[in-house]
Amino acid sequence: MSVTRITVKGEHPYDVVVGSGVQAELPGLLKPGVRTVAVVHPQGLPELAAPVREALAGAGYEVAALPVPDGEACKTAEVAAGLWSAFGRHGMTRSDAVVGVGGGATTDLAGFVAATWLRGVQVVLVPTTLLAMVDAAVGGKNGIDTPEGKNLVGTFLPPAGVLCDLDALAGMLKADYVAGLAEIIKGGWIADPVILDLVEADPEGATRPDGPHTRELIERKIRVKADVVGADLRESGLREILNYGHTLAHAIERNEHYTIRHGEAVAIGMVYAAELSRLAGRLDPALVERTRAVLTSVGLPVSYDAAAWPRLRDHMRLDKKNRGAKQRFVVLDGLARPGRLEAPDEELLEAAYREISR
Repeated sequence: MSVTRITVKGEHPYDVVVGSGVQAELPGLLKPGVRTVAVVHPQGLPELAAPVREALAGAGYEVAALPVPDGEACKTAEVAAGLWSAFGRHGMTRSDAVVGVGGGATTDLAGFVAATWLRGVQVVLVPTTLLAMVDAAVGGKNGIDTPEGKNLVGTFLPPAGVLCDLDALAGMLKADYVAGLAEIIKGGWIADPVILDLVEADPEGATRPDGPHTRELIERKIRVKADVVGADLRESGLREILNYGHTLAHAIERNEHYTIRHGEAVAIGMVYAAELSRLAGRLDPALVERTRAVLTSVGLPVSYDAAAWPRLRDHMRLDKKNRGAKQRFVVLDGLARPGRLEAPDEELLEAAYREISR
């Protein structure tokens, strides 16, 4: 299969390499001068890191394999501190590199520790889940969680490159794969409606790594994100549109103690944002129903517990888009027409939640 290179522009441009069996491309993504490479990977999935270690060792690098807890449990200050200590023991200098292998949580962590070790060393990300390929690993936004919320401590550090080996998707649990579709579908709503057309044309095929439109869906979503973050790395304006559905989603994740899949929370959050857009007089009701239809067609949730609203509302007040006490939501003014809703009335927020309550 051919290799696709999608360039993320900006002050420090880099390529996202997409294809099957593309591990041999990895050493070429590292900048010259690297001696030691720290490979950060989930401890429960050492097989993910094996081909990465082999490719790097074959290219002459000294490789340090550094396992971390699986999933969101790795995104803590304690785990980050453990990696910093490991970097010191392995004598990592500013000319060395970190490679993050795994899902979105692992790539978030790898980017964060790379950005903070010696005030920044290069990082290459090798996402192995659908969610990480189309979202978490692309964009240079890295972070860890605190008890108060998700991704509240973070950095901006564009990677030296991103390697998306589509073969890695074959081993995913179907529920995890479907959850990753939420971020792809989000890309359809905010920027590329062809994504929605492809999902609607074959919902069952969209839920499979070997589906007829899988590669096109992945590449389209990566291009959406590449275009946005290339123009706005530090989320000063345009990049906020990538948070469509995420204000409520992050609140749901915290309410569930991060046991719910991110994509499932985003799916619910998108329906909430669509309802909020409709009630604010900004979105056609038919597009709200299309939101529900597309998500349910691939098996994603579209509603949440009615009794949870007071807790969710408290969590939503600690959101990265907020400015002071002013709450800000990404909404839609139409298909592929994202906008912002600032300081909405509490009654409006609650009314939108009632529309997705069960």
